[in-house]
Amino acid sequence: MFSWKRPDNLGVRDGRLAPCKRTPNCVSSQADPADRKHYIAPLAFQGAAEPAMAALKRAVETAPGARVVRADPDYLYAEFRSRVMRFVDDVEFALDRRDGVFQVRSASRVGRHDFGVNRARVEALRGALAASLRR
Repeated sequence: MFSWKRPDNLGVRDGRLAPCKRTPNCVSSQADPADRKHYIAPLAFQGAAEPAMAALKRAVETAPGARVVRADPDYLYAEFRSRVMRFVDDVEFALDRRDGVFQVRSASRVGRHDFGVNRARVEALRGALAASLRR
C-alpha cells in the first residue's frame, strides 16, 4: 500500500550515491559530515573487498523486512519493508575499495519523518557486518 514506485535515482553515478532530500528520513555517508541530520559514517572493513561484500550481503539478507534487489561486485541495493504499515525504504551500498569502506544511503520512499529508523538500520547492519568479519 505504501511502497510507491522505486526511485529512478538509485545506483552509483560518478562515484556517488544519490544525495538525501531535505526531509529528515534519509541518512548517507556521502552527506556533509556537518549535516548531523543526514550524515552517517560509512561501513568500514579490513582485508579483501570480495569477502566483505559477501558478508554485507548476508547481513542484509538476514535483516528483518529486507529483500536484496541487486547485488553486483561493487554495489548492493535492498528494499526494506516495515512490518505493520508496509512502508518501503531503499538502502544502497557502494564499495569504495580505495578507502576500505562501503558508502551507504538509506532513505524512506514516503513520508517526512522516519523516527530514526534509517539510522538505526544502518547501525545494526554495521554491527552485523563487523561481527561477520570477525569470524
